[in-house]
Amino acid sequence: MKKLYVRILGALLMLPVLATAQSALDGTWKIDLSTAHLSDKPDVYLLQHGMYDCKSCVPPIHVKADGEEQKVTGHPYYDKIGIKALDDRTVATTRSREGKPVSTEKMTVAADGLTLSDEFSDSSATNAAPVTGVTEMTRVSIGPAGSHAISGSWRTIKFASVSDNALTTTYKTEGDVLSMTSPTGQSYAAKMDGTYTSYNGDPGTTSVSIHRIDKHTFQETDKRGAKVVSVTRMSVAADGTSMKMVIHDTVHGTTTTFVAAKQ
Repeated sequence: MKKLYVRILGALLMLPVLATAQSALDGTWKIDLSTAHLSDKPDVYLLQHGMYDCKSCVPPIHVKADGEEQKVTGHPYYDKIGIKALDDRTVATTRSREGKPVSTEKMTVAADGLTLSDEFSDSSATNAAPVTGVTEMTRVSIGPAGSHAISGSWRTIKFASVSDNALTTTYKTEGDVLSMTSPTGQSYAAKMDGTYTSYNGDPGTTSVSIHRIDKHTFQETDKRGAKVVSVTRMSVAADGTSMKMVIHDTVHGTTTTFVAAKQ
C-alpha cells in the first residue's frame, strides 16, 4: 500500500510540472536584435594579388578574385563562390549550390578603414523568401601592406537589420514531442528525451535532439551527419513572455546570446 501511495503522489506532483513544461515553449517567438551578445572571435579575410582568402571559414577558402564563381568543398550551404572587388573599399560575393544561386553579399569598408558594413541576401537554407539584412563589423587588425581594405580581421558588433523570416520561430508540444516550424521552411518533431530525429529544410543540419531540462528550460542539439554543429539552450522566463537563447556554434567555436519575445 505504501509503495502504491508513493507512486500516486509522485504522479500527482509531476502533473503540473509536465503541463507547465509542455506549454512554456509553445507559441511564436521573435528574436529582439537589440539584445544580441555576439562572439568576440573575428572573421579574417585577405584580398591581394588577385586572390581571396577567408581564413576563418570552416574549411578555409582560397579562390581567385576575378568575379567568376570558383568551386569549393566542405561547405554545406554552397559549392561555388565568386569574389569581385568593386572598388578599393567594396567587395561583392556570390554563392551557388548545385548550379542554383543561393546568396549575394556586399562588404563595404568605411573611409576611415575602421568599420565594415556587410549587406546580404541569403536563400541557402530557405524554401521561401531569402533572408536579408545588414551586419556591422569593427576592425581588429589590418591586412598586409598593399592588400584590399577588407583584408585583416573583423569582429561583428551589431545586426543593423535582419528580415523577420529569420527571427521568428513557432513551437508546439503534444505529449512528449516538441515540434518546431519556421517561415524559412525548417521543421522538426522531436521527443524531449534527447532522442535524435530528422531536421528538415536545412542542408547544414540533418538531425536534432531536444532535452527538456526542467519546466522552463530546453536544450536543442543539432548534427550534420555524425558531427554536432550547434547546441542551443532556451530558457523561458517565469512569466512566459520572453526567452533567453544561448547558441553555441561548435563548428566555428562561437557563442551568441539573444532574447526572444513571445508574439
